[in-house]
Amino acid sequence: MAALTKVIHATRKANNIIKLLTNFSIKCEVTSFAVPTFNSTSLARHAFIHTTPVRNGLMEFFDDEKNWGKRIIKVGREWYKDELRIKSNEDLHKLWYVLLKERNMLLTMEASAKRRYELFPNPERIDKVEISMENLEAVVRERNKAYHLLETGETGERPAKVVRNAIGLPFCYRLRQHVIPKFANKKWKETHVHRFGGQAVRKFLRLYREKYHNIRRKEKNRQANEVLKLMRNFPDLDEEALKEKFPDVDLEKVKRNRKCRGHFVASE
Repeated sequence: MAALTKVIHATRKANNIIKLLTNFSIKCEVTSFAVPTFNSTSLARHAFIHTTPVRNGLMEFFDDEKNWGKRIIKVGREWYKDELRIKSNEDLHKLWYVLLKERNMLLTMEASAKRRYELFPNPERIDKVEISMENLEAVVRERNKAYHLLETGETGERPAKVVRNAIGLPFCYRLRQHVIPKFANKKWKETHVHRFGGQAVRKFLRLYREKYHNIRRKEKNRQANEVLKLMRNFPDLDEEALKEKFPDVDLEKVKRNRKCRGHFVASE
């Protein structure tokens, strides 16, 4: 490691010396001629001078100064998946870091506004950036799946399975490789409890299923009442459109309800 560090320091010193000599030669050429001329060969010979990375200050974490103190800032919308699908991988890679920097800036400005008890303008900007990043990640995942399916016949995604936690609720557990086998990995067994039992857990699951069933029942009754009201007010309503909008509602059962008839007089 020490030898590698010495080699890196020596390489950096050599590059600095080359840059100084090159700058000195350029200055001499400029002072010796009244009008300096540069051709393609000279530019190609000195192209390595411009390899220094651009280092911006901490102001990259803050919004533009012209937006400071404003209540409303005009912003655009999020990136759609259809727009991201037509871009190249290089453009998506650049856009990801642009969105990442934008999110860091917005989170910094939001924290600064909270610290000063001020109103953060257009807080929906954070949601738009996060939606754009989710759409970009989804597009990249689609391309990875297509590539792996073409090359190997598999999706290439991390395998997963549905398991139950300590209180009996199902969740998606993504598998990964471990150095220690499962039967000998005590730390994994302590943090990943994929089993449940006991009277308290069974009571919780019964109440949880009852609550979920009541939510579904109320939603279904709400949709049925809405269909009943529509059919009562508009007796000539298209039933195909109702089935498409309310697929969980039994239209024949709603028709048999006397509240569906309404107060209409048949015209001759």
